[in-house]
Amino acid sequence: MFGGVTGLSKFVDYSALMSLSPEQTLIQRILEGDSEAFSQLVRDHHVAVIGLCRSIVGTQEAAEDAAQEVFLKAYRSLKSFRGDAQFSTWIYRIAYRHCLDVLKYEKRRFAEPLDATNPENESSLADRIPDPVSFTQNLEIRDLAEAVMARLSPEYRLVLTLREGQGLSYEEIVEMTGWTLDSVKARLRRARETMLEIARHFEAPPIVQEGGKKP
Repeated sequence: MFGGVTGLSKFVDYSALMSLSPEQTLIQRILEGDSEAFSQLVRDHHVAVIGLCRSIVGTQEAAEDAAQEVFLKAYRSLKSFRGDAQFSTWIYRIAYRHCLDVLKYEKRRFAEPLDATNPENESSLADRIPDPVSFTQNLEIRDLAEAVMARLSPEYRLVLTLREGQGLSYEEIVEMTGWTLDSVKARLRRARETMLEIARHFEAPPIVQEGGKKP
């Protein structure tokens, strides 16, 4: 998958590696030519990168394609990683910019609202959502949450995924997107308000009491 990696140097300074964090050590090993270390880094961040890509490009298939390109770009640019930010923030920035390029060049259109009440759109709704954010953890309302997320704009899905799903701080979102701090907070507030407003138009799932009877 990631060819062109040279052999591990025979003269690695392991005493220096011991002073680094586990992730910094992994990165140092990659820079020394350890291909298995890069495979481990991919495994560590694959789910999060896929979720971020999906929140922008809209489908699982497109997200998987985008994620592979993101990791390739990260590998080629790894020497530029200075370590003054978390690696996750650094690779999220690469993913964000790459996915914007995907939208630009493939002219994808996901902002158009879908009719969530149409059974023919059920598969599309499921395909167009990012990884579940905090309120979807309750399985009884997961279908409702997915339908709501599918009707949000890509920008709102992105900021919700970064803040609620990936747990990024406001400052990390600013660094990743290039938005101002006030803009991040405003987008997140509007995204939450829009999400709640859309949710009011869906029928809440019935509450079933013990014995299978509705109240």
